[in-house]
Amino acid sequence: MRLSHLLLASIALGFTTTPSAAHQKTVLAVIEPAFSHHSLNRAKLAAIYLRERFHWSDGTKIEPVNLPADGSARLLFSRAVLGRGPQDLEPYWNRRYFDGILPPYVLHSPRAVLRFVARTRGAVGYIPYDMVDARVRVVLLITDHGRVRRPALPPISQNR
Repeated sequence: MRLSHLLLASIALGFTTTPSAAHQKTVLAVIEPAFSHHSLNRAKLAAIYLRERFHWSDGTKIEPVNLPADGSARLLFSRAVLGRGPQDLEPYWNRRYFDGILPPYVLHSPRAVLRFVARTRGAVGYIPYDMVDARVRVVLLITDHGRVRRPALPPISQNR
């Protein structure tokens, strides 16, 4: 079958290789305290949440927090950032436990994550995007399709 026929067949069946950016909406915000200014990408965030990285570049201890494993936000975050679901990580954490390394703390709600991150130096967490307020700074965004991206830069003020 020719490539053009495969493409037409996949379109007819509703398959696409990559969802368009216009159809992706931001669902989760990866946050840190408003007074912090760390730079993150997906790989660095994964290293933090897999407890392979313990300190920020300024020496501050990193305090990552998770939402409950049975929630949709945790599932989206784990798949987008770590490439696997929370249950798939159980064998990993069982091995790490014997090295004395524990997984990130789990807080019971996005509101608890927001409060903890806003008040804790070195903290990083994730919450629904619509819960972000001035107490925290958004470092990364996660779309409903699991795409991890940096937030757009704030507009430069014209009033100097």
